[in-house]
Amino acid sequence: MLATVFSGAVYGVDAYRVEIEVNAGRGDPQIIVVGLPDAAVRESRDRVHTAILNAGFKPHIGKQVINLAPADIKKEGPVFDLPIAVGMLAASGEIETDKLDRYAMIGELALSGEVRSVKGVLPIALRCRDAGLTGLLVPTENAEEAAVVKGLDVHPVASLREATNFLEAASGATPFHVDTDTLFNSNDHHATDYAEVKGQEQAKRAIEVAVAGGHNCLMIGSPGTGKSMLAKRLPSILPAMTLEEALQATNIHSISGTLGAHRALITQRPFRSPHHTISDAGLLGGGTHPAPGEVSLAHHGVLFLDELPEFRRNVLEVLRQPLEDGHVTISRASGSVTFPCRFMLVAAMNPCPCGFYGDPKRDCRCTDAHIHKYRNKISGPLLDRIDIHVEVPPISHDDLMSLEEGEPSAAIRERAIDARHIQQERFAQAEQTHCNANMSQKEIREHCRMNNDTQQLLRSAINELNFSARAYDRILKVARTIADLAQSESIEIDHVGEAIQYRTLDRQLWS
Repeated sequence: MLATVFSGAVYGVDAYRVEIEVNAGRGDPQIIVVGLPDAAVRESRDRVHTAILNAGFKPHIGKQVINLAPADIKKEGPVFDLPIAVGMLAASGEIETDKLDRYAMIGELALSGEVRSVKGVLPIALRCRDAGLTGLLVPTENAEEAAVVKGLDVHPVASLREATNFLEAASGATPFHVDTDTLFNSNDHHATDYAEVKGQEQAKRAIEVAVAGGHNCLMIGSPGTGKSMLAKRLPSILPAMTLEEALQATNIHSISGTLGAHRALITQRPFRSPHHTISDAGLLGGGTHPAPGEVSLAHHGVLFLDELPEFRRNVLEVLRQPLEDGHVTISRASGSVTFPCRFMLVAAMNPCPCGFYGDPKRDCRCTDAHIHKYRNKISGPLLDRIDIHVEVPPISHDDLMSLEEGEPSAAIRERAIDARHIQQERFAQAEQTHCNANMSQKEIREHCRMNNDTQQLLRSAINELNFSARAYDRILKVARTIADLAQSESIEIDHVGEAIQYRTLDRQLWS
């Protein structure tokens, strides 16, 4: 007897439908799995057989052939345990149901018959909906994640017996439901606030500009000046995620297995802070079966690199292409996988190995050669891709001991959101551009026009400070954001002056 069960698998950030065909026939008792299964899928034969016994079913005595179609794509992981078990029961006549052609199912089976959570549930649910299926059976821990997909009935199951009871029931159970509006409202709070930061008004202004336009930012200062403190409060002023952005970010975290049980959506922008010992594969993604790296896990959020020169040179250099393109492609012999990585890079560093170069109160112990070697770990092409370079000076005793709080994050966030709204209207017809930092050359020419005096200031700065063509574009983008914060339709001379200031610091430091 032949039975067909629908399931799904993930390749890259997308999913594809898998048809599991089970034929129960005569012959010596054996289970054969074909269709390019990996070791985890082949091992499912013993897991599924034992789970069927412990769930109280009678397994088929004879030869069973299980085909995973399409047969030209390698199948990985334990996600097919539940559909294979249901297919074996249906093929042997242990269960009778007419729902197999309308419902897909995924889940790992324990030996007891319990259904365990798996990775990649969200992209599989999206694929099932697009394929026209009625519903999806998922492990209980993954129910919230799958239920955010509208137009698909999601039914959580805790065991193989519970899954078969649903399939054999004459009437379907009530689908699991998640209210996405409630999810966004319940997560709109932050434990940290910029009101806690003493002084550093120039650095906070630079971070406000960076957030308002989605610009990359580098903070330079001695140890203890508050660089990490400023960076870790960034999530409190980032604009709220849209549903589309939340789905894209959740998709990546679901595939990588970092979403967590009973979590439906990532509703706050990701903030990733990898250690400086990370490899280029850990940062970009990779492995035998390519998985997303930190740049993709920071999609629509912030990637914070503390102690930037401590990262290996080859690791930093691989950031150049993702920063420009907003995606990263991992190529292997079996094929290529593309992961999205549109993130805001925020980095922090000391001015020298000991950290006290230029400090007015503490002496630097580094030689010129050591300082030069330390700074050269960050290449010019990478610096050109960082829009804003800001100095974070030591905090004065008066600011440190002051009882007066700084400007709260809510006020900064409101200004940043107003600037983002202007950009959304500006780029309403653009497919790839969502903020000033993503502007193309054509959009820069269209939206960054200046009067003669402003052009003359920029021309003088380029000639005197020897800016590259990329740095010129970055200045224009930052100036456009500063103008948006000021609610100005045109870019004025003071807007360009402030944008140039965020580049001259870097050129003075590296000269």
